[in-house]
Amino acid sequence: MAGWEIGLAKRLIEPSDLPYIQWNPTQRESIMNRSGNLNCRARWPSSWMVDRSVRRAACERSWIFFLVSLTIGSGIGLRGGVCLYGASPTASDQEALPGEEGEATTADTATSESADSGGETNDAARKTTKIATINVQGEMAEHVSQVGLLGELEQNLARFIARLDAAAKDEEIAAVVLRLRSPSIGRARTDELRAAIQRTRQAGKKVYAQMEMAAPADLLVASACDQIIMPESGAVILNGVRAEVTFLKGLLDKLNVHADILQVGDFKGAAEPLTRDGMSDAFRQQFEMVIEDYYQQMIETLASDRKLERSQVQKLIDTGLFTATSAQQAKLIDTIAYEHQMLESLKQQTDTDELEIVENYGKVKVDTEFSGLGGMVKLMELMLGAETSTSKSQRRKIAVVYATGAITSGKSSSNVMGQSSVGSDTMVEALQKAAKDNEVAAIVLRVDSPGGSALASDLIWRELRRIEKPVIASMGDVAASGGYYIAMGCDKIFAEPGTLTGSIGVVGGKVAIGAMWNKAGITTQVISRGANSGLFSTQAPFTDSERTVWRGMLEETYEQFTSKVALCRQMDRKQVLELAGGRIWTGRQAQSRGLVDRIGSLRDAIQEAKSLSGIGPDEKVELLLLPQPKSFFEQMIDDASVRTPWQSWFASSVSSSPLAKAALGPVADLQLVEELFREPTLFLLPFRLQIH
Repeated sequence: MAGWEIGLAKRLIEPSDLPYIQWNPTQRESIMNRSGNLNCRARWPSSWMVDRSVRRAACERSWIFFLVSLTIGSGIGLRGGVCLYGASPTASDQEALPGEEGEATTADTATSESADSGGETNDAARKTTKIATINVQGEMAEHVSQVGLLGELEQNLARFIARLDAAAKDEEIAAVVLRLRSPSIGRARTDELRAAIQRTRQAGKKVYAQMEMAAPADLLVASACDQIIMPESGAVILNGVRAEVTFLKGLLDKLNVHADILQVGDFKGAAEPLTRDGMSDAFRQQFEMVIEDYYQQMIETLASDRKLERSQVQKLIDTGLFTATSAQQAKLIDTIAYEHQMLESLKQQTDTDELEIVENYGKVKVDTEFSGLGGMVKLMELMLGAETSTSKSQRRKIAVVYATGAITSGKSSSNVMGQSSVGSDTMVEALQKAAKDNEVAAIVLRVDSPGGSALASDLIWRELRRIEKPVIASMGDVAASGGYYIAMGCDKIFAEPGTLTGSIGVVGGKVAIGAMWNKAGITTQVISRGANSGLFSTQAPFTDSERTVWRGMLEETYEQFTSKVALCRQMDRKQVLELAGGRIWTGRQAQSRGLVDRIGSLRDAIQEAKSLSGIGPDEKVELLLLPQPKSFFEQMIDDASVRTPWQSWFASSVSSSPLAKAALGPVADLQLVEELFREPTLFLLPFRLQIH
């Protein structure tokens, strides 16, 4: 009996007390104990839908209860209970990236899973065809944030692409069905997924997209597949491209809060959401250019993939909303069918007697055999993030260093809203580790960051420039301002067509809250010495003298930024100034202007790193992923502010709910502003920006 259940309770409970409910593959529900306390949220494979009495009996036969003391929020103590019932041990997945080392492990796991999924047949002559299904949903983060149990269950972009690449090489798999469920991804990650689908098709495997409610991102990914299938009750949303910038000045005015922020560069609008209630002319001009390019990319992609004229696609976008029937008539989808009808059709297309569906192909399987003392040790290792394998590859290594989130000084971290930061100390340590490792032949810096601290960005840039090994930058959805600053420290820069980059400019200032306190009846008196003693005081805006010295620092920082762009990109500074001033660009706009070397994916950047280090294109390498994720307990020891599992669940829930993101997003932004504006100079993209 395979499976495991986790429950949080306020008391020690027996296995018979644990809840038992039936799940289907698409449900996500809260497990409640008998006292009505919230236990956890989980997604369960359909293969675990067993009878309640069977589950209870299995759990009573073999179980381990593990107590973990957790601190949640203000220190409310809960006990964590884990009841596990017997399972056949399986090897855990290694972390993998698209097209590189780690795929063999993923394929082995997938093959093992497919063997478990299929039943034996009494007729050896019957022809059986295996179809892999993979769910495409959720945030699809760039990299796993934790190791151990939480990390194993976390979905990320690299693992998904590795699973798809493994299916392409698996001789037992005849085709792949992607269940697209509105993944929260930007344009660069969309391009990464499309490239992986195209590789699978080039390997001779059919790829089918099965959608229910298709947003533009779903359709762009699905259009890379051989066929798009949707039930008759489904709908397609193709409403163009939209940028939304939320301005908080009105809220700050009501609170008597004054954002006194300066900028260098006419187009550097990072502070405008705090200082204005609408876009400036320069701000609007640059974003209109970017949105226009995104719009043209959408038209080009759909026209090419769906065999439509550009004018037809434009008319469809102007319509925006389609039923499944009208979408089929418009050639946006191919087939109207429920999933069971789609599978029956695949059976006929593949000319097979029996269709074997490999659910969640290649998904990590957690070893749940924890009986006896050895099982307790294994459970501890899993929770603490211990290595599950002692085998060591003899292949050369390529280090992939992730810079995901706002750039800050100190250690990397994440807040309760799910926003991660790129700490300069953490990044420098990771880069030094890769540089000193004699087995590492080259380094790929994966950047998905809107920027942040100018100081932290420069420290990371300096460390990149010191490395003697080849270093390649690969840009994700966003690599702007400080994100571009660190990328330009690499030997070459790769970007996706839809990457948002550039924003070469500087902002800095403070948010004054003294008037708010005065309105609330709280007064502050000051005794000071020095004309500019109030530079960092939050009681009042800048004086004229303070504003003068602050602006001087910003202008000097801007000169450093543009001079280093000229150095790294081998341009005249005059040419750089024409591209700077805070202007933003899409990846292909940046490439045409010399800010980026090549349009390509993370896989392409890894191949370039191999080439520059003298490794043959077909030679396998091992990928070293840095900074190495820590277990929850390690993070608790290193950083008291680390998110608990409850906070991680809350952040995941917020990120998956558009309404919750809209309601709570500004709160998280204000927290980010408070952290970033502790420093005098920032390389930062507008933080309240959403592009749909």
